[in-house]
Amino acid sequence: MASGAHQPGGNRLIYNGQAVEEGTVGVFVGGAVRIRTVVSQGCRPIGDRFMITQAEQNVVQELSGKPALERLREVFSLLSPAEQQQAERALHLGIVIDEHKDHFERGDFLIRNLIGADQQTGGFAVGDIVKEGQTVQFQLRDAAAASEDFHALLTGERAAQGGLPPAGALIFSCNGRGQRFFRASHHDAGAIQDEMGSLPVAGFFAMGEIGPVGGNNFLHSYTASVALFVPADSSST
Repeated sequence: MASGAHQPGGNRLIYNGQAVEEGTVGVFVGGAVRIRTVVSQGCRPIGDRFMITQAEQNVVQELSGKPALERLREVFSLLSPAEQQQAERALHLGIVIDEHKDHFERGDFLIRNLIGADQQTGGFAVGDIVKEGQTVQFQLRDAAAASEDFHALLTGERAAQGGLPPAGALIFSCNGRGQRFFRASHHDAGAIQDEMGSLPVAGFFAMGEIGPVGGNNFLHSYTASVALFVPADSSST
């Protein structure tokens, strides 16, 4: 998402040299190249996993048979004082993408913001539609977890390509992943070159990023979404 204007028409896109106020600008890539993606959501799980046993639209009312806020308080009480302080400002919910898996690990959760709570009903709202039967786990977002997650995903992608570096990369990072978050400049671009070698990297900070999790594309926030350009003869199918 190009920017965060507060009203329609506040954004500008450049299409063939012309500024437009609405729409989407896309690029088609052809030739002997494949695009591999890395999507780092920058969170780490906390507490136990729960099943949503009652929900309506984007409101989780019950987790594993108890009011959702009661489950959240249980998880919160087991955190360290530093983690509790962090949870007050950077708490998210991870929703399992593929319920048929035997176990869940990095990349199996779609991270969504917690956007409100109702003390009377014991439910809370998240930034997506949820359904009964889904597995969820609370998540914390911090600079250390975000950096570790990104480096680990890049390392795994490099290994999947047999150690061969890509020809280049495009990266779209949330504007919340800048210097104030990591306490360092160029963190995400630098991580790509640290793990993939010295290669051309371009992109921009965004108000929302698009990328696949579990084989399906989603709109994200606080994410680094990377397109790696890999020569076709070195890319797995």
